Amino acid sequence: MELGIITLLIAILSAIGLVKELKRKNFFAVGFAAVTVAVFGWFAVMTLYSIIFTGGGGTVA
Repeated sequence: MELGIITLLIAILSAIGLVKELKRKNFFAVGFAAVTVAVFGWFAVMTLYSIIFTGGGGTVA
């Protein structure tokens, strides 16, 4: 669960950076931020989906 939350926070911070760099018209940084949002966002969503709906993502004691 913690991994999903951390990657979601990274995706959110990257989205904020994406908007800032769009305003500055720094398209090299926009490209990297967009890739980061896509990769970390997808990983966060799928990790949280797996934990919530399939019960996976951790060991059961």
